[in-house]
Amino acid sequence: MTRHFLDLADIPAATLRNILDNAHAMKKEKYSPQQILEGLSLAMMFDKKSTRTRISFELAMKQLGGHTVVMDMVNMQVTGAESIEDTANVLSRFVDAIMIRMSNHAALSELAKFSKVPVINGLTDYSHPCQIMADLLTIEEKMGNVKGKKISWFGDYNNVTRSFLHASEKFGFDLVVAIPEKLASKADNNANITHDAKGAAKDADVLVTDTWVSMGQEGKDIEAFWPYQVNLELMSLAKPGAVFMHCMPIHQGEEVTEDVLRSPACIIYDEAENRLHAQKAILAWCLAESGVHVKRAA
Repeated sequence: MTRHFLDLADIPAATLRNILDNAHAMKKEKYSPQQILEGLSLAMMFDKKSTRTRISFELAMKQLGGHTVVMDMVNMQVTGAESIEDTANVLSRFVDAIMIRMSNHAALSELAKFSKVPVINGLTDYSHPCQIMADLLTIEEKMGNVKGKKISWFGDYNNVTRSFLHASEKFGFDLVVAIPEKLASKADNNANITHDAKGAAKDADVLVTDTWVSMGQEGKDIEAFWPYQVNLELMSLAKPGAVFMHCMPIHQGEEVTEDVLRSPACIIYDEAENRLHAQKAILAWCLAESGVHVKRAA
């Protein structure tokens, strides 16, 4: 069976734990990574701008011995006359895995349905599973196993929030989601929602936020989000040693203040770097039983 990495909710908890443990191990090999994917190819498809997703996947594949082909979906046939089924079947003949970053989650799922090689969700409007694996790697580096930790989310309810929710159910941490009341209907039914930002921050191990205006949402009204800005007052309510995280890019002065970003609690650059190591572990797992030669099973 082809190992896709589409949503954390679809992958067993023990498997995700093994992937995360492998990411920890691969980071220790940062300067001399084993060439376990030597000769293999990854197609990288984008219909959204990308900094961290592109560079982390490209370097992850190359550092493990493989190579990449980067494709702009605007110039691909799939945006014209060609069906997603045909695109999936053709790419399956050329490459060993596909990473795709696109808005439409249903289109991603359809591509995976027809693909004979692993498909990895680099981001959709529905979820962002690779980001959360990097986030968990970062949290565990700073404070040990994430199980039992309190992670508090502030601001919008978006794809990153949803993947954190999926992860909380798999890894056993407590996720509190502090969002404006008008967004309650947007949230998943099993999310622990509050409209009290200070209550959410109290005794938290990790405070997390994201931009209030994502790509394609330019002109969005942000007035309701101001009470959920992560600032020093909010950070002071968390546990001693609590950390601040943000997947970037950041709108400084909106979802987070400059003084938080300049504080020792801010670990956003560790988080960004760990995209590389998380992607390596995800690639290794996806390809381990794909019929290609992987030198070390994941």
